[in-house]
Amino acid sequence: MRVFSLLIGLYCFVFSREASAQAIDNSQSFRNIKSDHYFRVFYENDFFTGTDHDYTQGIYLEWIHPSLKKFPLTALLWRPPNATFKYGLALENDGYTPIFIDRIQIQYGDRPYAGVILLKTFLISLNQYRRERVSTQLSTGIIGPWAGNEDMQKDIHRWIHYIQPLGWHNQVQNDIVLNYQFNNERQLLTAGNCFSLSSYASARIGTLSTRASAGMTAMLGHFDSPFSVEPQARKKKFQFYLYDMPVANAIGYDATLQGGLFNHSSVYTIPANNINRITFVNRWGIVVIFKRLYLEYFQSWNSPEFSTSTDHRSGGLQIGFGF
Repeated sequence: MRVFSLLIGLYCFVFSREASAQAIDNSQSFRNIKSDHYFRVFYENDFFTGTDHDYTQGIYLEWIHPSLKKFPLTALLWRPPNATFKYGLALENDGYTPIFIDRIQIQYGDRPYAGVILLKTFLISLNQYRRERVSTQLSTGIIGPWAGNEDMQKDIHRWIHYIQPLGWHNQVQNDIVLNYQFNNERQLLTAGNCFSLSSYASARIGTLSTRASAGMTAMLGHFDSPFSVEPQARKKKFQFYLYDMPVANAIGYDATLQGGLFNHSSVYTIPANNINRITFVNRWGIVVIFKRLYLEYFQSWNSPEFSTSTDHRSGGLQIGFGF
């Protein structure tokens, strides 16, 4: 696990400086790459807003290929009729910390330390006649010390001569992650390849988190529509656009705050009656795509997740490489 954390830490150091971020969802329409086989890497943090708490970082390694249709767990994913599909696997690691990482004691009333590592099996379907994108996703993994986030964050902070996090011994303890998620996006308005407005709905259930979400996505710029299948000759080599995505969430359970469903030995978690059951997120950003190189800079605002927390603004950079 130490070797794994060093490798991931080296990647993070090369592409950015350690800070904080937002959970990664590759299936959203503004992250579309017009291919059914590619590999891309995402790294999110909030270095750009000068904070270092809540969602500390997110790392996402993604492989899309038609051969993954035969991967055993893919059989558990729902396939809508009359659609084209992208089949994928991803490895994701997410870390969470309280505001003051230089304190060794438990910070009651703040977010607990937590680390998560996931294997995601997913498919993204497109029905261009209905102008609809549907994605289903199965996440399996671990929350807790076995995810390796303590060593990862300490190594990165040591390399950049930043504050050492001292409270990871208080983190949410090891438990299994088994989650299923369904996303639906449907285009509502369009103006050529310059503007798109679409609806967004999502539902997830499992041991990591249970929630339902609804929102909208607006895209403005010069892009291939993520709701249509473009002939190869008409695909744009260069795309540039702005997006905005406000979302409301109804929260049922969050293991990064409340601890795992089966292991109740965590020394500190947020009680269920302190969880805010309705939260809001607004995310906006700029995307540049050249062939299969994907670059995104984003900012987001998150309303308080529990009664003693505050709203949180984060930002970061995402880099995707398609091959």
